[in-house]
Amino acid sequence: MGYLESLPDGWTIYLWLVAGAAIIIAAIFWMRWGFKNEQFDEDIKYVVFNADDKDKMKPEEFAKAQAVMKKQMESRERHLAMQAAQKKRA
Repeated sequence: MGYLESLPDGWTIYLWLVAGAAIIIAAIFWMRWGFKNEQFDEDIKYVVFNADDKDKMKPEEFAKAQAVMKKQMESRERHLAMQAAQKKRA
């Protein structure tokens, strides 16, 4: 008789509970990583615009797009500097 067949009835629910808990824990860690790495920025949609799109947008939208682009470039420079510092230490 196999090992799985020797287990009492209802053992599979525990397997599902463990798998579900593992998925929830992985999702929490993924969301935490995303929050720490600025992945939940709703204004990211403005990054696709550039100065050529000025005539297609309202002035306030264009100003917001420019501000978001500036903020994203500053964030990029900050992350590149941190990455370079880590490489120097290694």
